[in-house]
Amino acid sequence: MTSGDLASRFECTWPTTTRHLRVLVDAGLLRVQTEGRERQYQLDVDALETVAGAWIQRFQRSPVDDANGA
Repeated sequence: MTSGDLASRFECTWPTTTRHLRVLVDAGLLRVQTEGRERQYQLDVDALETVAGAWIQRFQRSPVDDANGA
């Protein structure tokens, strides 16, 4: 998605969104490709799983939870 597409989904301004995107690019969580005057952003799923995978797993249901109706 472009930064404009992403910014339109949130209530913050476009410059604020682009600053947040820059932080995520610098952290290696987003990849950016320039196409003409636009920048296309794509989530690096592998990097996100590396950084946040263990934390996310804490919130996933286990087979025991599903069997107990949790």
